[in-house]
Amino acid sequence: MTTLFQLPQNHPQRFVLHNEVHARASSILSLPVRASYLALSLSSDEKMQERKHLIALCERFGSVPPDNDADHFSASFDAFQMSWEQHGEFSTYCFYAYDTSKEPFMDAALKKVPVDWLSQINGKVIMAAHASVVSAADINYQDEMDLSPLSAYFANNPIVGSKVTGGAASVFTDFRIHVDGFSRFLVVNHSLRAAQAGRLLHRLFDIEVYRVMALLAFPIARKLYPALKKADRQLYTITNSMTQSDNDDAKLLDELTALAAEVENHISSHQFRFAAASAYYQLVGQRLVDLREVRIQGIQTLGEFIKRRLEPAMHTCNSTSHRFTLISERVSNASQLLRTKVDIIIERQNQGLLSSMALRAKMQLRMQQMVEGISMVAITYYAASLIGKIAEALHALGWHVNAELVEGVSIPFILVIIAISSKRIHKIIANTTE
Repeated sequence: MTTLFQLPQNHPQRFVLHNEVHARASSILSLPVRASYLALSLSSDEKMQERKHLIALCERFGSVPPDNDADHFSASFDAFQMSWEQHGEFSTYCFYAYDTSKEPFMDAALKKVPVDWLSQINGKVIMAAHASVVSAADINYQDEMDLSPLSAYFANNPIVGSKVTGGAASVFTDFRIHVDGFSRFLVVNHSLRAAQAGRLLHRLFDIEVYRVMALLAFPIARKLYPALKKADRQLYTITNSMTQSDNDDAKLLDELTALAAEVENHISSHQFRFAAASAYYQLVGQRLVDLREVRIQGIQTLGEFIKRRLEPAMHTCNSTSHRFTLISERVSNASQLLRTKVDIIIERQNQGLLSSMALRAKMQLRMQQMVEGISMVAITYYAASLIGKIAEALHALGWHVNAELVEGVSIPFILVIIAISSKRIHKIIANTTE
């Protein structure tokens, strides 16, 4: 009997996060089975229309439609089974059919889907593939047999393949788009279980769509290569000019600023695509590991084929992204050096200006002191003359005063008084400025 415990309140996202591990589960399939897979890029508006289109299909067959916020959905209809997933950049549809002919790619699962509904699916096709899971007896397949008859299922193209899932199946493909617009995967069933078949098909389709999504960055990398070389040469020209003594620093700083803006524009415009390519490439590698491939003598494994073709393209994308980042850092360093140089020149100019201002202030002080001395003499003269006039007036009144003697004797006293007053004024000014 289950015991119920009194627990604190649940986190709002507890059950959503817990059940995320069960999201996008692989389909449980009956064998043999045919599958048709579509990966479509959609705009935001097309994603909204996509849900309405799915609801219309469910209503057509009387099935329960997906929730409005669902990003994956599976259902069984009259003649086919379908799973739908919505990713950040694309949506995928996988259709399964069971009552098919023995010829692996003669009767695709997509033929079971209503034609009018299929033609109205929104988006642009990124990847389309047919897969057929057949028994070894259906195609007279035996281990160590000559594999050239299998090429007939792939328009006589060279095939790659391996044993997968611990030897429970063998997978063959040519990684080409055939005349019907679909690539092909032939899965020979040795001892697959229903759940294993669903996971295997899911991994094969993931490898194909993630491979294409990773390569979306490759044309961008090749397109940016001339801009990368141009930016590198321009930076070299600027840094070389910085070492010349007769360069125009202001002009070089303007050129560096324009170059930095151009480089940052390239980085911000394409960084998401390069980062996404790296993430998709890692997913391809993980799905290849999940296949647990074992070599079939005489042909390449899926992992070897993809690594040989995909790895150089991814190295080109990573190299382009890394080089733009390095150029951005180099431009920043050059700008900092040039700004430092300009700051030093400005500082030297300021020091010269301050020295000139200090010399002028010193000369002005000397002139002020000279004027002050002359002023003291002038004040003494006028003050002594005033005292002389007073003495003459007293003599005229009958006082026995020698006006010239009084005027001469008063001059030293007047000078002392003016000097003391001047010092006090200087002291008051100094205290006020402090």
